[in-house]
Amino acid sequence: MRTGPATGTYRPTDRTRLRPATAADAGFLAEVLLEAFNWSQPRFTLEEILRTPSIAHYVTGWPRPGDFGVVAEDGAGRPVGAAWARTFPADDPGYGHVDPRVPELTLGVLPGYRGRGIGGALLDALVARAAQARVDLSLSVEDGNPAVRLYAARGFVTVGREGESDTMLLRLTGTPADSPRA
Repeated sequence: MRTGPATGTYRPTDRTRLRPATAADAGFLAEVLLEAFNWSQPRFTLEEILRTPSIAHYVTGWPRPGDFGVVAEDGAGRPVGAAWARTFPADDPGYGHVDPRVPELTLGVLPGYRGRGIGGALLDALVARAAQARVDLSLSVEDGNPAVRLYAARGFVTVGREGESDTMLLRLTGTPADSPRA
């Protein structure tokens, strides 16, 4: 992975660059959320996920205070993948909820761009941002999803199970998620 001289953004390939996610990316994040939920085959439509509060809350009102993310763009500047993190309250948890203070990660790459290292670059950039913010990260990954290898290779460990999905946690703070933080 290289850093561009003028922008300071990560470049997993010569034609792909990463940049911070902004409010203007909200619609694309919804598309990536759809890809994340349809990782194996089409199961949902964009309209369905946006009408389902337990799914839509991953992108509704993006960005809220404390949210952070990164978008991958191809050589023409078109977004091709994204990773972002946001916290959820205990009474409205995400699928990978560990603690209201631990942001939950969402990551997805458009189908035509998978297998090129973009997902790994997005994850690395988001983990670096989380480390800088001094927060851990959690996520949910369904059984059979090959992305589990990427998460495990970056240090995420399984800390729970819900239905047919594992909840994984990456400790970046050295503080167990169930301990109060100063």
